[in-house]
Amino acid sequence: MSLSHTAAEYMLSDALLPDPGGSRAKGLRLELPSDRLLKFVTVGLPLFLVSLAFAREFSAGSQISCFSPTNFTGKQSAYVDTACWDSLLHHGFDAEGHAITKSLWALKVFPYSLLVVAVLMYLPYLLWRYAAAPALHSDLLFIIDELDKSYNRSVRLVQHMRKVQQASTEPERFWEEYERARQERYFEFPLLERYLTCKQYAHSLVFIYILRNLLLLLFLAATCLYLVFLHLNIFFQDEFSCSIKMGLLQEEPHIPPLIPCKLVFFSVFQLISLSVGGIYVLLMPVVIYNALQLCQWDKGLLSIYEMLPAFDLLSRKMLTCPVNDLNVILLFLRANISELTSFGRLNAVSALREATANKEDIDTVVDFMTLLAGLEITKPKPPEADGSMSLPNGGALEVKPAMEAMGKASRDSLGSA
Repeated sequence: MSLSHTAAEYMLSDALLPDPGGSRAKGLRLELPSDRLLKFVTVGLPLFLVSLAFAREFSAGSQISCFSPTNFTGKQSAYVDTACWDSLLHHGFDAEGHAITKSLWALKVFPYSLLVVAVLMYLPYLLWRYAAAPALHSDLLFIIDELDKSYNRSVRLVQHMRKVQQASTEPERFWEEYERARQERYFEFPLLERYLTCKQYAHSLVFIYILRNLLLLLFLAATCLYLVFLHLNIFFQDEFSCSIKMGLLQEEPHIPPLIPCKLVFFSVFQLISLSVGGIYVLLMPVVIYNALQLCQWDKGLLSIYEMLPAFDLLSRKMLTCPVNDLNVILLFLRANISELTSFGRLNAVSALREATANKEDIDTVVDFMTLLAGLEITKPKPPEADGSMSLPNGGALEVKPAMEAMGKASRDSLGSA
């Protein structure tokens, strides 16, 4: 008997979660993987393409090539290129022969407009970082710590039950106290459950998260419309007629009224604009999906943690409309699942419960640990019914060795498989 008791003590001691070695505050992720990908692409892509455009401008030199008259000297031709690049005005005639001018300055400022786009794309993440991330960080730290502590409390409760049961001289009274404690919910630790219930009625995190996605979607749509406007008005005109007859050169007779010019960088800007616009259009469904995640609960995580005595949000049907702070916290708990040490243990217990023939014997992790420790969780039966040990006061004590209980559970799981 002492060997089985020692084995049960070692088993329960090993089931306890170790204290985290370092601070969890540094390892918490305050951005979802999809949000991190969106930030990397929406901000990094225009910066990367702008750097390529500037590198080509510095390496290629002049961005414009004008066809000056043959009697112009080299300095005069360089002056024509500089003057036409500074003005970027197309002089032409309409269908009725009237002179018209069209500004092409949008081509000149196009690289700088991409810098503005990158800054705009970063604004939603700054909003989340400074308006919501501090509160989310404290919530995650508290909830993760309480989830692991609730698991450890369950194991320590079973350890205490074993000591009380071994020291008890009246086994029937012990099991009566056990049943009464379960009915009156003495095994529960309601702080975590009540805290999560309060989060169902808070909406600050979900408001900021939805606002961030709406701003990002607005900036993506605005950028795409801006690029469409450039293509329809400017990006199909790589040649234009420039006039340098102004100022001191206005009265010079040997200077032609219009000089044809060609934009050397035109194809590069077209490629950059098409790349940015195409990728931003593809990212819009991702932003919409991120916002629609809040329309349903992540019940997989909740169902696993219902093995804890202090956690029964699903069974009590306490989950209301999913658009609240609790749903946001559940999404980030899923992203920080590596910080939840108890999740793997409870997931294994949940799988064993599904594979066990008598599922009604396992409701919580306390029930599972009592079975592993060799404590029968039901009231003792008469000796003639199950062959349990008789006691002088007429009661019956039903204690099973830990290895026997584990063997029974494994046989049941094999049989059910």
